[in-house]
Amino acid sequence: MADIDFAPNAEDERIIRLAMREGERPSDVIRRSLRLLQRQMWQERLRAAARPSVEDLS
Repeated sequence: MADIDFAPNAEDERIIRLAMREGERPSDVIRRSLRLLQRQMWQERLRAAARPSVEDLS
């Protein structure tokens, strides 16, 4: 896997610090955030698939 460069700005750093659990590193917070994003994307796809399609049934 390729390295990913991430240069957090001041707001990003503040959010990361607030989200850190005891014993976590910033990379753990980012990894956890990515998992939450993945779950959100899955839920959005599921909701989109569950929406009735708009068809003319007449």
